[in-house]
Amino acid sequence: MNPEKRQAFFEQLRANNPNPETELEYSSPFELLIAVLLSAQATDISVNKGTRGLFKIANTPQALLDLGEAGVKPFIQHIGLFNAKGRHIQETCHLLVERYGGEVPQVREELESLPGVGRKTANVILNTAFGHPTMAVDTHIFRVSNRTGLAPGKDVVKVEEQLLKRIPKEFLQDAHHWLILHGRYTCKARNPECEQCIVEPLCSFKQKTGKGKVRGHI
Repeated sequence: MNPEKRQAFFEQLRANNPNPETELEYSSPFELLIAVLLSAQATDISVNKGTRGLFKIANTPQALLDLGEAGVKPFIQHIGLFNAKGRHIQETCHLLVERYGGEVPQVREELESLPGVGRKTANVILNTAFGHPTMAVDTHIFRVSNRTGLAPGKDVVKVEEQLLKRIPKEFLQDAHHWLILHGRYTCKARNPECEQCIVEPLCSFKQKTGKGKVRGHI
């Protein structure tokens, strides 16, 4: 995908959704951090179901520490890997209180020092909570980047590097959400809805779906 097509690609996504947002529900950087920790191998819907009740009674690091792992469990036990996630939440809250004064740090290295927080999670927090132009490459963004020709790469780090180089600066802040939503609802893994895709004319995917086209997936 050449620079002109990349510009048009994001202009189309912006026109369709001028103010994209995460589908995780949160009201503070800390709430977002907990929601993202819970979202690994889980849907946003299932996470929101749990955090709505949890955050009503405990939405600060100290409050979650006071609630304890046993107190958190009833809110998250419907979420995959809830035991490990519950431990990570308690360990993370302890470090936030002891090391960062109860505040979520805005530095990547400090975020990645928290239990359960890897590069992708750190990028989500930096982008969504603090407005940094980062790219958190999940399965949706990895698929869309490779399938469309936007930023091909064999691993998530390579795709992240390519996206940061190739996306025009005016779109970097919101590109993370546009690409996730596009992959989640249109450029799906098994049945991409190419016939309804607003960026289909700009896409280099060779197995487009629709009339006279075959289905394929990445």
